[in-house]
Amino acid sequence: MILLDGRKTSNDIKDEIAVEVAKIKANGGRTPHLAAVLVGTDGASMTYVGAKVKACNQIGFDSTLIDLPKETTEEVLLSEIDKLNNNDSIDGFIVQLPLPKHIDEQKILKAINPDKDVDGFHPTNVGRMALDLPCFLPATPYGILELLERYNIETTGKNVVVMGRSHIVGRPMSILMSQKRKAGDATVTLVHSRTKDLKSFTQKADIIIVAIGISEFLKGDMVKDGVVIVDVGITRLPDSTKKSGFRLAGDVEFESVSKKASYITPVPGGVGPMTIAMLLKNTLLAGERHSEKS
Repeated sequence: MILLDGRKTSNDIKDEIAVEVAKIKANGGRTPHLAAVLVGTDGASMTYVGAKVKACNQIGFDSTLIDLPKETTEEVLLSEIDKLNNNDSIDGFIVQLPLPKHIDEQKILKAINPDKDVDGFHPTNVGRMALDLPCFLPATPYGILELLERYNIETTGKNVVVMGRSHIVGRPMSILMSQKRKAGDATVTLVHSRTKDLKSFTQKADIIIVAIGISEFLKGDMVKDGVVIVDVGITRLPDSTKKSGFRLAGDVEFESVSKKASYITPVPGGVGPMTIAMLLKNTLLAGERHSEKS
């Protein structure tokens, strides 16, 4: 069993981006600039945004954090997005999800300029992705593709099961894995909470991408020997043996599944770091596109 090490791979990607940024600066070009909008004080969101800002500093990007209180109205948030859309010094920006309940997430995502949508959530980018046209790929699926490619995992003609149908991971992942690309050309089945006899699908799968949102859902008896496992989930579970009082678990029961797997992502340290790396890669691309236009 080989661990798909997202930390190491994401650091390799960040090093590659840092070299590109150094070249841009040496040639008198403009430094790529990523902005992040955070509404409220959700602990996980604050951690993610903090990691993104830190990664920007690490590779030489400019970064801006717009920190808004939880009470921020939808109108005020839309006004902030409009400012970012029209700010030529910002190449790309993200609005950290989830948003407070009084704000319509879809309305906010639609308001982002698709050319600056480095999260890849705007309907324009999602549509272009489905048609296999140039676009910003959603960062988590993009990170999974990159991980599979860099570990030279054969996907052509393989039986891939994607567990979960969210707009952020499951649905785009099922589209991308079926397309003609190095990490693609697969036969893809998308399963979810309403799938009957789910085990009959997972036991035949060569590769399983698990984003079902239920901790330790996929068990060892649900997979075959030699399966490749990509675990997107992350949940805090109470654990009195830990100083923090909790442990982090994925959607896969690691202990039983790893005994059968040929490759598996750890949690934490698998998909999570890759998401941030690909967000940076999208921002670099956005910066290049803006430089070509100006």
